[in-house]
Amino acid sequence: MPVTGVLRFGAICGVILALSIGIPGVIEIFIGETTLTSFVIGLGAVCGAPVVTAFHLHQGAAAGRLGGVAYIVNTIGLSLFGGLAFALNLVVFFLPAPVTKSLLAGPTGIAQLVSVATFVIGTGLYSASMLRAKVFPRLPSAGYGISLILLAVFAALPDTPLTGLVHVLAAGSLIWLSMSLLRAPAPRSAPVLGGR
Repeated sequence: MPVTGVLRFGAICGVILALSIGIPGVIEIFIGETTLTSFVIGLGAVCGAPVVTAFHLHQGAAAGRLGGVAYIVNTIGLSLFGGLAFALNLVVFFLPAPVTKSLLAGPTGIAQLVSVATFVIGTGLYSASMLRAKVFPRLPSAGYGISLILLAVFAALPDTPLTGLVHVLAAGSLIWLSMSLLRAPAPRSAPVLGGR
């Protein structure tokens, strides 16, 4: 697949991810978490890796070594946190409160903390690499780091309207970054990934 195809796919995944975060966020501001909002957020998490990969391919040369390290840590963090978001929203959400409390008191709670910590570190590094590379607009690059880190921190807390607002801010940053990627000129030399 040509790199331009990977970039386009990643940008589209970014919009899908943003909508799967933002629309439930708006709903949750007014009526709290529901089965449907939880389901949409849980499934939307699968779009994270293609988004970060496309962002990295777009800014890779300008991002330098920091960008490479940030991409690796962010991808690992996204994988862990995506799995956590899936589990929290599609499994734990439906468990009785005493079962959830018991579950999170054991090794699952430790895994949750490790996932969140890795995601927070990776997201912070990646946001810093975007700001340093100056390929993406600065405001959504900073918003990416701030809002997604807050989402990770709020994941362990009871939902409030503030949580919904952070979902909306994260969605706005992701859509802005994805749209800037879609509007960017195609790379001069567009190698084919996985091909000859």
